[in-house]
Amino acid sequence: MRNTRIMLVDDEERLLCTTKKLFEKLGFEVLTCTSGKEALELLEQTDVHVVFLDIKMPGMDGIETLQRIKKKFPFVEVVILTGHASMEAAVEGLKLGAFDFLIKPVSMKELLENVEEASAKIHRQKQRFLSARKENQE
Repeated sequence: MRNTRIMLVDDEERLLCTTKKLFEKLGFEVLTCTSGKEALELLEQTDVHVVFLDIKMPGMDGIETLQRIKKKFPFVEVVILTGHASMEAAVEGLKLGAFDFLIKPVSMKELLENVEEASAKIHRQKQRFLSARKENQE
């Protein structure tokens, strides 16, 4: 799990800085972005496993960013974060492939649980892919 690379996308720089430090103390590699556009550019350059994505951001919002991430990087797990308790946004995000939806403020325990669960899902998907590939080669 500690080899899981995390990306935090939020326009609140103080939140990014604090959360990044907490994850790094636990041994994770963490990338931060302040916009959806920046996140997509960074995903092109770096292998990321779990993205924590704020919904309310200037420019490209979290829902549009989520759509673009899932289209181009289907194996990246995205957890939507919002300070605005909107069940409509939660449902839309989950329909678009978000792994989970959390309402700010979020505890480090909740974030870690999501990283663990998302990492386990990624591992299962990779195992299924490798098994299917092996069966096709036989």
